[in-house]
Amino acid sequence: MAAMTALSASGDCDVAISGAGPVGLCLAMLLGEAGLSVRMFETDPAVSEDLRASTFHSPTMDLLETSGVTAELLERGLVCPSWQIRLHPSGDRAVFDLSVLSGDTKHPYRLQCEQWKLSQALLRRVQKLKNVEINFSSEVLEVADSGDHAEMTVRIGETREVFRSRIAVGADGARSIVRKSMNLPFDGETYPETTVLVTTLFPFEDHLEGLSNVTYCWKEGGNFSLLKVPGRWRASIYPREDLPIEDQLTEDAIEASLQVIVPRKERYEVLDKRPYRVHQRIVPKYNSGRLVLAGDAAHLNSPSGGMGLNGGIHDAFELAAALKDILQKNTSLARLDLYDRRRRPVARDQIIAQADRNRARMREKDPDKRIEMLRELQAIVSNKERLYAYLLKSSMIEGFRQSQGIT
Repeated sequence: MAAMTALSASGDCDVAISGAGPVGLCLAMLLGEAGLSVRMFETDPAVSEDLRASTFHSPTMDLLETSGVTAELLERGLVCPSWQIRLHPSGDRAVFDLSVLSGDTKHPYRLQCEQWKLSQALLRRVQKLKNVEINFSSEVLEVADSGDHAEMTVRIGETREVFRSRIAVGADGARSIVRKSMNLPFDGETYPETTVLVTTLFPFEDHLEGLSNVTYCWKEGGNFSLLKVPGRWRASIYPREDLPIEDQLTEDAIEASLQVIVPRKERYEVLDKRPYRVHQRIVPKYNSGRLVLAGDAAHLNSPSGGMGLNGGIHDAFELAAALKDILQKNTSLARLDLYDRRRRPVARDQIIAQADRNRARMREKDPDKRIEMLRELQAIVSNKERLYAYLLKSSMIEGFRQSQGIT
């Protein structure tokens, strides 16, 4: 490990991070491995194991490989060499073969692995770094730029403490206290529908011919998606909009939705269920003085296409490079402007825009338009050049390269 950076008299640590989700933990690992001192604060008592993201794209696995995280995720995850868009129940489909990306990445596939497994892998590495301190059950109340340092006010138990750092980072999600302290708007919209995420052990692959581990399906009057993780399937059900969501979270309502996917005499065993609303939002700027944002604190998008978590990890790597330049090479705070120029346009024009198009396509209800869309997708997958261009974008390689090329 590199020697710890000497602090100015105005800072208790180099970097204070609000939020110990995967983005915050990834940033802490990268900074800690570089010898910078980091203090993290997380409201929850431990790493969350809620039902959240599960898809890892090629650039993310390439980035995480150097720290050994990718190898661990591969051991605990499920390789997905193809994904598909499908008409249900006919099974007519377009299958996207990711092997065409083999010349562009060491990992020409998607990896299906629960987000909490990434958090656990990162946490283990961070806990081995003596220059990184993690404080769970610690609520960040306010963050301020005080000129030559940042101050983070934190409630730990019954006490309020103020921690000083040279830079303060908000990796604290959609309700980010750091973003609110920066007085930044979070412009965008909340989609009208509520999605229900359901986990079951039922082997859909044994009943739906040619099913990929990641499959997006049109059904009569609606749509659903099936994403496999080791030992179980995660079904995203898009309920009817003419009924209250409470009525559609009942056991019978979820059972009826699953019976549409594969009719069976027995009831489905549901391990977990979680309703969630989908947002697309982005801040006008990722940084202000000594305060900076990453991940969901800066941008939110539809989960369709699995790009939100991946984009946050890409933020963490780019932000780590910027902070190392500032804190170890004495580069000015203007280096954070480059971080903003590299990451915000990608979130806006690639991640949010693609996720919105994916959502709109799957919410199409007109049967003739669905067939037209599917035939166009099948034409893409049957042409290697078109498939390659399509997958460069949908696998986030194009956006990542675009980011790296900005100066």
